[in-house]
Amino acid sequence: MLEIFIDGASKGNPGEASVGILIRQDGKVVKAISKTIGLATNNVAEYTALLYALAELLAMNAKKIKIHTDSALLYNQLLGRYQVKNDLLKTLFDQAQELGRKFEDIQIVNIPREKNK
Repeated sequence: MLEIFIDGASKGNPGEASVGILIRQDGKVVKAISKTIGLATNNVAEYTALLYALAELLAMNAKKIKIHTDSALLYNQLLGRYQVKNDLLKTLFDQAQELGRKFEDIQIVNIPREKNK
């Protein structure tokens, strides 16, 4: 199983935004990705980090993944606990659901912000 840590943030909301992704296997870093994504909200940046991560994992032929996020909104929306009301987030949510179905086993874990650096 691959462990993935994702994060997205914007300077201002919306503002200049970036994403960060760390992929680990057996405790060792396999890949680290950081990208600027232009103007976005924090929530869009979080979803964008997830989408980049899922696409990268599919390219790596990963089958079982565990995603760690510090975004309570993203976590709860993916688990169906919160509705996705924003149209843009709904589009990103739908993309994440479609990509997620391509894995044999996908888990998502909500972690404290200080554990996602």
